[in-house]
Amino acid sequence: MHELGVVFHIIDDLKVVAEENQLEKIDKVTIELGEVSTVIPHILTDCFNWAASKQDFLKNTKLSIETIPAITYCEECKKEYRTLEHGRICPFCRSEKTYLLQGNEFLIKEIEVTE
Repeated sequence: MHELGVVFHIIDDLKVVAEENQLEKIDKVTIELGEVSTVIPHILTDCFNWAASKQDFLKNTKLSIETIPAITYCEECKKEYRTLEHGRICPFCRSEKTYLLQGNEFLIKEIEVTE
């Protein structure tokens, strides 16, 4: 379960933001998570809730996860397609000369605080 390690990195980043902006409390954190990022959303949420409860500035902080769809590009026919539906082989021309355009990201998109 690498989600707990990921959560510790998120919390480290949130500590820096809180210190730089003199924030006592963060109310909500929105994460963008790619469909093929290998991070499992419900486990990430459970780990975040557990770890956040140990930090005063994150107690009761809501974690929101937005999914970034996995999109693959075919170098042969120049088309894009949904990766999860078709895998690595292009559904249009059957080429294997493809690469992932998006979908493996893991980003902190937004941090919300009440003033």
